[in-house]
Amino acid sequence: MTENVLAPDTSDAVAWFARKLSHETDPSDVAAARAAGEPTTVVDVRSRASFDQGHVPGAIHLPSAEIAQRHGELAGLPNLVVYCWGPACNGATRAALALSRAGLPVREMIGGFEYWAREGLAVQTADGRTRRPVDPLTAPLA
Repeated sequence: MTENVLAPDTSDAVAWFARKLSHETDPSDVAAARAAGEPTTVVDVRSRASFDQGHVPGAIHLPSAEIAQRHGELAGLPNLVVYCWGPACNGATRAALALSRAGLPVREMIGGFEYWAREGLAVQTADGRTRRPVDPLTAPLA
């Protein structure tokens, strides 16, 4: 007999998706929360060179390699959200795990900086704030 993968037990599915949503967010939701004035602490866990190339405005730069020594800097900050490059990078997942192990409540921004920029959200660079054109594969065009 084969397992029916198309019809999972709905109680298990509800629990799974509720848990997943309590630990993940996405660029649109982070931007909407910030626009609504919800205190949100965005943490970029990429290298200095990557951060300097462009990051979410107002993001705290805390490279993954420094989390063990510096995680205390984030204690008490509201709604911690970590991100890395994008979907092909698990740096944010590893950072969220390390911060969780340190006792900090944290969520991972799925899609990372790539989808933040591709959705046309503001990007901070050494030259100031900018926006890239919206990628029609990631967000509706204005």
